[in-house]
Amino acid sequence: MLALTTVVGWGAGVSAHRTDEYLQAARLGIEPGRAHVELDLTPGTALAEGVLAAIDSNRDGVLSADEQRTFATVVLSALALEADGTRVTLRLDAADFPEAASVRRGEGAIRLRATAILPRLSVGLHQLVFRNMYHQDRSAYLANALVPASDRVAVMAQRRDSDQRELRIDFAVRETAATSRAALLFGAGIAAATVLLELRRRPAAGEHGRRPRPQLQRHRAR
Repeated sequence: MLALTTVVGWGAGVSAHRTDEYLQAARLGIEPGRAHVELDLTPGTALAEGVLAAIDSNRDGVLSADEQRTFATVVLSALALEADGTRVTLRLDAADFPEAASVRRGEGAIRLRATAILPRLSVGLHQLVFRNMYHQDRSAYLANALVPASDRVAVMAQRRDSDQRELRIDFAVRETAATSRAALLFGAGIAAATVLLELRRRPAAGEHGRRPRPQLQRHRAR
């Protein structure tokens, strides 16, 4: 149901993308020790030239690796992520830039991927808060939580503000499956050892458990 809701909401937001809007679509994934942010930036045709100019700082018509990295750093600096009220730092993992022609057509999305190391999370309920303050003028925002890849994490609820610049994710952390299996194996080992010890303590049949049969004497008939 969570995956279906995410896909439906995503499709509705993309289809409503206007030419004079800067669509910013964020997806957040949570693991026991880290959080992932995927951000797609798609400027409408009316804003494309301005966005390209902001990236191409030397105006040579080429988006160099340094210019792409600088742009990605500026965007990340406008994102905020908190785990249980503690601010965590997002670090850039990857940045994919489309061709300028596709951006001008309103089809090219700039894709940024970032990761944040989370504080040690105990078993129980937690909250992750994401805020996007980048290019607040003429932007349309989307924000969704991804279905966790780890079976130790379960998303319980998602709450957004009116324009989806802020997303609050309530999630739960479970005990490790490995710990549960180890406990079961340890318990089974203790039970098996107890049974073996009990069997060793019991006397073998014929030693103490049975009485010897009396010897019958035969008498000759006189």
